[in-house]
Order: sequence, then structure tokens, then C-alpha cells
Amino acid sequence: MGEVGVRDVLLERAGALAVLLEAVSEAVAGRGRVVLVRGEAGMGKSSLLRVFREGLPAGLRVLYGACEDLVTARPYGPLRDAVTGTGGPLDLALAAGGGDGVFEAAVAELRGPRPTVLMVEDLHWADDATLDVLGHLARRVGDLPAVVVVAVRDGGAPAGHRLERWLGAGTVRQVLLRPLSVTAVGELAAGTGWRAASLHDLTAGNPFFVTEALAVAPGQVPATVAEAVLARVRRLDPACQAALAQLAVVPGWVDFALLEQLLDGDHLDVLVAAEEQGMLRVRADGVGFRHELARQAIEASLPALRRRMLHRAVIAALRRQDRPDPTRLVHHAARGGDAGTVLEYAPGAGREAAAAGSHRQALAHFEAAAAHADRLPPEQSAAVLDGYAWELHNAHRFGAAVAVGERAVAGYAGLGDAVAHGQALVRLSRLYYLVGHTGQAERTARASVDTLEQAGSAAATAFAVTNHGAILALVGDPGADRTLSRASELAERAGRVDLVELCLNYQSLAGPGLDPDGRIGLLRRSLDLALAHGHYEHAARGYTNLGELLYRYGRLEELERCLADGLAFTRDRGFWSHSYNLEVHACLLRMRRGDWAGAEAGLAALIERDEDPGMLRLYAEPQYARLLARRGAPEAGPLLEAAWRHALAQRSLIGLAYAGTGLMEWAWLCGRTDVAAAVLDGWRPHSDRPGAEPVDAELRRYARRAGLLAPGEPDISNVDDGPYERALTLADSGALQAAVEAVRMLDELGAIAAARLVRRGLRRRGVRTVPRGPLAATRAHPAGLTRRQAGVLSLLAEGLTNAEIATKLVLSVRTVDRHVASILDKLGVSSRREAAAMARSPANAAAW
Repeated sequence: MGEVGVRDVLLERAGALAVLLEAVSEAVAGRGRVVLVRGEAGMGKSSLLRVFREGLPAGLRVLYGACEDLVTARPYGPLRDAVTGTGGPLDLALAAGGGDGVFEAAVAELRGPRPTVLMVEDLHWADDATLDVLGHLARRVGDLPAVVVVAVRDGGAPAGHRLERWLGAGTVRQVLLRPLSVTAVGELAAGTGWRAASLHDLTAGNPFFVTEALAVAPGQVPATVAEAVLARVRRLDPACQAALAQLAVVPGWVDFALLEQLLDGDHLDVLVAAEEQGMLRVRADGVGFRHELARQAIEASLPALRRRMLHRAVIAALRRQDRPDPTRLVHHAARGGDAGTVLEYAPGAGREAAAAGSHRQALAHFEAAAAHADRLPPEQSAAVLDGYAWELHNAHRFGAAVAVGERAVAGYAGLGDAVAHGQALVRLSRLYYLVGHTGQAERTARASVDTLEQAGSAAATAFAVTNHGAILALVGDPGADRTLSRASELAERAGRVDLVELCLNYQSLAGPGLDPDGRIGLLRRSLDLALAHGHYEHAARGYTNLGELLYRYGRLEELERCLADGLAFTRDRGFWSHSYNLEVHACLLRMRRGDWAGAEAGLAALIERDEDPGMLRLYAEPQYARLLARRGAPEAGPLLEAAWRHALAQRSLIGLAYAGTGLMEWAWLCGRTDVAAAVLDGWRPHSDRPGAEPVDAELRRYARRAGLLAPGEPDISNVDDGPYERALTLADSGALQAAVEAVRMLDELGAIAAARLVRRGLRRRGVRTVPRGPLAATRAHPAGLTRRQAGVLSLLAEGLTNAEIATKLVLSVRTVDRHVASILDKLGVSSRREAAAMARSPANAAAW
């Protein structure tokens, strides 16, 4: 069967095409938009975009690129394909190596002079750098004469892929391609002898599967569509089959230069029959399979040894090129078992990917090289492991990062290179801190200083002393300020402005006697310096530490601006641990202002993420548990007690603040004065740390409510804690009418535990008309579902798939899978259909 016609492509796709064309009209008028075309594999995304592209009006500029299913994606791969040779701002920025300038270059590229359509296919295979740039565009395209069209396969991205977060950034119009109806399948099958219903049952309406099934006679279709593809291949002559097998191990499009090398010169005519059969498509720049599923089916059918040899043939052909693509070489070397090529290209490709911000791809390259590191000279082996450890850290795999970092340090120790050894110790000390091993972090930081001082490298010593001072500041060591002052002097003499920035950052935490304006001022200077000099990870640290201070001091308007700027910055550049911190504080801002539902949903989503946040877990989990405590949830106590134990071991002020105040409040709400007294004792050694005044005030306030401090003792806090604290202050005032008003305010917030205490106090004072409060049915789901599970169930009842629910709630599909399983268990049903029917029943809809 030949190429699918335009009529066939548009079967039940006219609405999707209309959305794309409407977006183009809006872009021509200067109102840009992102359109995301979604669907399972074989739903016709590429065919739809081909028809859309071919039908665009004259005068538009079209930039096209596609991602490929490589072991490690090329940094900026589809963007390079789209703009190479155009001479525009993005082309020039990428030719110069990318970096942070690529963000504004991408915006400039879409600004004109003509309306632009940027198309990127198979976004689920995109590298991190590409997703960062597209995310940046998604938040800014509304003011540009451009439309960004991206296609993504549902379920094509692994859990934790940045695509999940990118979809939540900016205004994105989604177009979901669904399976074809029986009627549409019947139109395609007209005159073939197929019954529409039988063909629909066989293919589930998947357009690609329908096409493959129609390529053979009714009754001859194998059990699977993959077998149908292979049946078509077997009808071709042996030379064509061999050429298809060679092509099948190369993802994406194969340019003609590479194709001619793989097929021994100009023997491209062997593929003509495959093109005529509709298996291949030919463009001006090369040849590719009509559908990735067909390529995968052929590749999977090949014996392992033959696949290995075909990959090695690609390696040989790539090596003959003037400038072989290292990413493609590593892909084929990994699949072909060519360790030598992996070691030759993977470390450099890893460093290039890391510099571009494609940290998942950098990790894959270093991981491939680390598997054969014992074959490298010792100094190269240690460097590979050092790079691998840092990329594991960027991937939030902190435990693995520490293990590999220790191997790197051991490798450097045996080389006699004191500078390399000392700098690896600096990085390892930070890894120890991030994983929560505070004592080891301090000892390793001290060892790095000793090592580099003896080595006599001024710049490296400044690096080590800065890191040591930062860790001392984070754990509240009294010597932190002195160490950071020395580090700042060393950094100035060595010309290391990047280290001066960090010193200012951590001096804001460690400086004794500073008032809030002084601390915040130091952080703003650090942030401004980092932004001016392009030290973006340091700027990300500046945003996070500034957000922490602004929240602690109750400067909520400034905090709101900091969060908006910081989240856009960190998301654009892929600093996900820093954006995690800022997202926590965005939830805390909502919580402080009384939006408990929004705060709870946001914190739950952060906790449910698949990556390991390490010590950052002490930011989200105790605050989430504190909300549970306020709602009277029994699981809050154990969660807060565990967080407090971890905070005491780690000694970071933020961890102690969030876990300590949460547990102290829970102890007051539950009448556990023993727990409250233990928290006060555990906190006492930290109460005079720089910047701890607001935390100390809050803990003492709850300790007084728990009866541990005298009622007349002054409250030094001048922070406005929002409607919850205002209600508690009314209740504390002793006035009856104020306490009644407090009950009303607490009921509105859903503060069940505190409202219960205030009601109890009113009854003890003889008040007979205490407000009853909300009914139990409004406080807990009758079926025992959590708030998040109830939300998932309502979307399930609307007919959404797990992937659609994940997108709507900004969760991973795996997390939604777990929620659905729990919902089925709690409802006592065995299928999604039964759960949805229960949710839609009038009785349950009213009660739930």
C-alpha cells in the first residue's frame, strides 16, 4: 500500500487541523501560542503535521525539527535542525555553543520579521536543553507573531522527564488525537474486502495499525501489527530487506551522505520498492521510515548479533565523516558493544551536554563511559567518575552520587594530583550535605581545605574555603562568618567573582548582628552579581535563599515577586532542585494567606514526585504534615516526629524551623506537652543562631499556648501570620466574643483541630451557644479518599485517561496509576469503569 492520502489523514482530524490553523491566524495578528498535539503511538500526529505544514499560506516562515530515539539525545537537536543555515539569532547562538544566550536568541528568532511557525516532533525524546528553551518560549510566545507546534507521544516520556513539568509552564493549547471510529475505519477499508467492525476490533482504531492491516489481504493478517509490518518486508527482494535492516538501527532521518556510505555508494535504488510500498518517506535531506513503529518492529526482529554488527557498520560510516556527531557515535557504540568508541566520545559528549543544560543526556553519556572506566588511564577514569557523580546529583539521585563521588575521590587520591583531589573533595562534601550526611560534609569540607592549602593553588583554595564556609553557615557553626570572610578575601585576590557571590550569599545566613534588611541586602547583592556575570547556578541559589529569608521575615509582597522571577529562571535553566525549593515556598505563601487547599495540593504534588529531593524533603514534608495536623489527620504526628529527628541530625535552620514549628503546633493541638517540651529542648541550642529570631518567636508562641511558658512573657515576633494566626490571637485574647469570632474564622479555614480546642475552652467558660462547625461529611470523604484521590476520581468519572489526568493535575502518570489503584481498593471495585459509575451515581455525587 502506498502513502496515505490527504483525505485519509483528515478522517476525524479536521477539528485538530482547525485548531492549528486558528493558532496560525492568531500568530499573524501578533498573539502567539503553543499548540501541543498529543496521542498514542500511531495516532497520526506526524501525518497531521505534514498536511498542516503543506497547507500553510505563503509568507509564513516555517522552522521544522524532530527529536530522535537515541540513547542520549543531541543537545538542542531539533532546534539545530530547524535553524541551521538560516543565519538568524538562534542559529548564531547555537553555533557559538548555546549557553544561556540561547534563550533570548530563541525569542528574537520568533519575533520576526515574518510570522513564524516552529514545529518540533516527538518531544518525548527531547533533550533537557531543548525543553528548557521551549519552556522559555511557552511563557513568552503570547507577545510574539509565532506559533510553536509540538507533537508528543502519550506515555512516550519516562517518569520524571522534564516534559511533565514543561507542560505545566505557560499557556499551552492541547490537541488530543483519539482512535478512529468504526465509521472512519470503514471508509479506509472500502473496497478491500474487510468488514469495518472486524478491522476496528483488530486495530482498536489506531490509524497506523489500520494502514498496516490493510496492506495485506483479509484473513492473512498476523496476530500482531508488528508481524504485519514484517510480512510486508518479506514481500520485498533480499537486497531491499537487507537495506531496510541497516536503516532500522538508525533512529530518525538518515541523511543521503550517511545512507550512501551504509549502502556502498550509489545503490540507493534497492530502496525504491520500500518507498513504493509506503514503508519509507523521502525528503530533500534524507530518508526515513514512514512511522517509528515500523522501524522498531524491524529492528526488534533482527537477531542480537546482527543488530550488533549493523550498529558497528554505522559507527564505521560515521567515523568516515569530517565531523562525526558524538551523540550518534555513542548511541551506536553502546548498542554495538564498542567500548572503545564509547570511551573516546562519551566523556566529551557528556561535558558538552552538561554545558548546554541537557543534564539527563550528560548523565547518560557519563553512565555509558563509567561502565568501562576501568579501561581508562587512572586520571581519565577519575574525571569520568567525578563528572558522573555531579550529573547523578543533578538528576536528584543523591545516594548514587555520593557512592560514585567517593570512587572519584579515591581515584584522584592515588594519582598524586593534590589539586584535582582537593576539588573533588569539595564537590563530595556538597553531595554529603545534600543527601543529609551533615557530619561527613563538614569533615570532607575541612579535608578539602587542608589538601588544597598544602597544594598551594590560590584559586582552588578559595573554592574550598568558600564551600567550607557555606556548609558551616548551613549547619549554624559559630565559625562560619569568620571562614566566609577569609574565603571572600581569597576569592578577591584570585579574581574569582563567582566565589565572591557565594560568600555574600552565605554571609547573609551566618553574619551575626544583622537585621532583616542587612541579610536580605547581602543576598540581593549576591544575586545581582551572579546574574551580571552569567553564573546561573549561583543565581539560582540566590533566588532560593532570598525566598527563604523573605518568607521567614513575613515580607510576603517581596516574596511573591521573588518566587515569580526565581521560578521562571530556574525552570528555564533546568535547576530543578532549586525550583523545588521555590515551589515549596510558593505553597507556603498560599498557606500563609489562607489558601490551604492550594497549598496542600501543591505540597502533595512535590512529595509525590519520583526524584529524590534529599535534604530538601525537610522543606515540603513537615509543612504538608502541619496542614494535616490542622485538619486533625492522625498521620500528622508520626510524620512530624520523623521530620524533627532528621532536622536535629542535619542541623539546617530551615529544616529545624519547619519541622520544629510543625511538631510544636501538633503537640499543642493534641495536648502533648511532653512532645512540646522535647521540641523546646531540642531547639534551645539553635535559638541564638543568626536569623533565627522569627523561628524562635513562633516556637515560643506555641510553647506558651501549650502551657510551657508564662502567659505574660513578651512575644517578640512582629510577623503577620495570616488568617490562621489572627484567629488564634483572637482566641488567646481572653475575650468571649473574640473567641467566638475565632471559631468562625477557623471553621472557614478548615482548621478542625484548633477550632475544637477553642470550642472546648468556650464550653468550659459556660458559653452555651458555641457555633457547631461544619458537619463531618464535609470534613472527610465518605469512601475514605484523600483530597487528591477524590480529585482523580472526579476526572476519571469524566472519562479522562491516566495520562490526561496526569497532565491536568501536573503529576507523573505513575503517580496517577497509584492513585487509581488506591481508589479502586477503597471503593471495593475492580475496574475504572465501575469506579466512574459509582462517582456519577446521583446519590454518591451528592454525598461526595
